[in-house]
Amino acid sequence: MNVSAQDLLRWAESLAGIGQTGLAFSEVQFERERYEEVINVAADIKARVAGGEAAGFSEEWMAEVRTGLAGYATPKIAVGAIVGNDDGELLMIQRADSGIWLYVTGWADIGYSASEVAEKEVLEETGIVCEAVRPIGIFDGLRLGFTTIPLYSIVFQCRATGGELRPHPQEVTDVGWFRPDNLPSPIASGDRWVDLAFQAVAGGPVDVYFDPPRPNVWEA
Repeated sequence: MNVSAQDLLRWAESLAGIGQTGLAFSEVQFERERYEEVINVAADIKARVAGGEAAGFSEEWMAEVRTGLAGYATPKIAVGAIVGNDDGELLMIQRADSGIWLYVTGWADIGYSASEVAEKEVLEETGIVCEAVRPIGIFDGLRLGFTTIPLYSIVFQCRATGGELRPHPQEVTDVGWFRPDNLPSPIASGDRWVDLAFQAVAGGPVDVYFDPPRPNVWEA
């Protein structure tokens, strides 16, 4: 079996989550020491893959530990927006942090529904006003390799209703409307979502994408 750097990163984050959750619920000193050791091992793995100091990763994970339910380690949630216009074009941004082109996406904000976050992020990052139409994808960021932290991304199809292109000055380097034959480069994991996006924008039938379960992974 070939083991990729992304596999090691995902395993490190999983181990760290187990350690954090164990510390959140256990008051037995022996158990807490074992969970801390799990976190330290995870930090060694992540440092080998991602660079940096293992101690720094350990300290960061330990600082996130809370008591009880508040300390249960879960993935973060991001919300994405596949925005189309009347010409069948797709709205895409070039992210300032990486130079990669992608649909609009951002962290889920407390106090908003997922669809509201999608519309808000599109307006803030591109200047385009849109309305959410339907969810079309739920992506595991760590498994797909487009993130280095555990996250799920809920992606909505949205319809542009107004506004003018105006890239966010800090988060977006460039923004534009694109057809399948003039896509920008590089695109983040385009093989996973571009065809789905244009099918949705064209009004075709779309099954909601989700990462298929691996066989009995929780029983291993």
